[in-house]
Amino acid sequence: MTACAIEGGSAGAAATADPEAEPGVEPDPEAGPVGSGAPGEPTGAAGSGPSGPPADAPAPPLAGPAANAGTGTGAEPGARPEAGTEAEAHPDEGRGAGTETGPGPVAAHAHGPAPSADGAPAGDRPAGDAPADGTPLTGGFTLTADGAYAARLTAAPGPPGARAWYPERWTLDGPEPYAVPLPLDQPEEPDSEVAPLADGRVLIRRRVADRQMFSLLYPTGPGTGELLLGAVGRTEMTLLPPSPDGRSVYALAAGEDHASLWLVAGGAFGPEEVAWIPGRCSGGVWLDRAGRMLALDRREPGGGPVKAIAVDLGRQGEVTPLLQIAPGSNDRLVLADPDSGLLLLRSDAPGHDRLGWGVLGSCLPVRFPECLRLADATMTPFAVQPDQMLMPESCAVALRIDGARGSWVGVWRPAGRQLHQFAAPLGWMPGAGYWSRDGVLRLPYANGATPCGVALLEAPEDVDPVAAAGRTGAGEGGGEPSAADTAPAVCKPVPLGQAPLHGAARPD
Repeated sequence: MTACAIEGGSAGAAATADPEAEPGVEPDPEAGPVGSGAPGEPTGAAGSGPSGPPADAPAPPLAGPAANAGTGTGAEPGARPEAGTEAEAHPDEGRGAGTETGPGPVAAHAHGPAPSADGAPAGDRPAGDAPADGTPLTGGFTLTADGAYAARLTAAPGPPGARAWYPERWTLDGPEPYAVPLPLDQPEEPDSEVAPLADGRVLIRRRVADRQMFSLLYPTGPGTGELLLGAVGRTEMTLLPPSPDGRSVYALAAGEDHASLWLVAGGAFGPEEVAWIPGRCSGGVWLDRAGRMLALDRREPGGGPVKAIAVDLGRQGEVTPLLQIAPGSNDRLVLADPDSGLLLLRSDAPGHDRLGWGVLGSCLPVRFPECLRLADATMTPFAVQPDQMLMPESCAVALRIDGARGSWVGVWRPAGRQLHQFAAPLGWMPGAGYWSRDGVLRLPYANGATPCGVALLEAPEDVDPVAAAGRTGAGEGGGEPSAADTAPAVCKPVPLGQAPLHGAARPD
């Protein structure tokens, strides 16, 4: 099934054309909803597509997942109301009318990676010399689903051939954050991966010859304990984000014509293959709190565009479609919030790569807001405010923004249609952070002065676009101030022990 998509127009102004088609193509008469793929949940829409400027071809429909996912056809009555249309803007403008500040931030983490061409981060492991500010080199930063623990692979600054890499676990759910190093007798290879569990242990994946070795690390007295889990005979594997259940970690082994999904921590007998999926897969986004529904981005074995699919781990890896905006478009899922159903996706259905949002299990169309377009910068959502049941439009979304001057932070709500930009704390782990229920964003960072810190950023209120257009300092014709006029506000680091109680709460 397919559903309509919209950009800058009304909810009913859907078009179902190929991205290369000319504007004005007739709507698809079979446009329909997109479902969640979760058993017992109604199928609904995450429709997508743009309208607006003639330079952009209208983005066509989004297909729904899971024939086995239930029989509903839309959103529940009274749930997830439509937030209104997105502001219209010319497609060649670097910022939409909802952009609060210009894209000229203070560099937050000079050695942080820029996203790849498809919008996925290329990895947080730097190359070259160590930062001049003494920030430890890091090989990625992974948080548990509840934000209680984090893990990273890190090394003290030094000559490239003499760096000793080791895992490090961060504890973030107490009154003050602290880090525990987990080194073993030999340093780790810089291409190893780590993932924290809810009990404080850290999973590590190591490549040894043509095998992948998995172990659990934990602090034991002055040293580090290690529990060997087993090995998988694959030359390449990638850890997926920790499961929301806090106990399980999955890894993806991607081949040219198929991919296999492995449960590498949390199983009864070591690593075990739980799903075999035709096609080349990447990504990995959890769709529910139970850790059963997993979204992957897949290219069919015979080639073609990339489409997001839902994998039901409760049904032996049963695969159903999740995103289908246009037959030839690449439609990837970037982030999902199980509480509200908010989906953040990336698609080239509008004619070029764009960030959009939709609602899982709803008949509302997917939107491609103009405020999520910045000239010479790439945005990647990394955290959604939790516990906003049935209120996807009100969720605060944190975005990593990468430009020529480094990485900084964006905050945006679907209903507000405004992008607020902030300079990140020095030593921020780009793309790492989590929200509290009441809208406080926590950004982990480490630098020469603070080896383990968390900066607190309260989500700003959105301003009426009409009032914002006339404020002092706005550009000619009611436009937004340029980068020369204003800079992103600096996110001030606050030790959690001194933070207000409402900022210290974390989602369960």
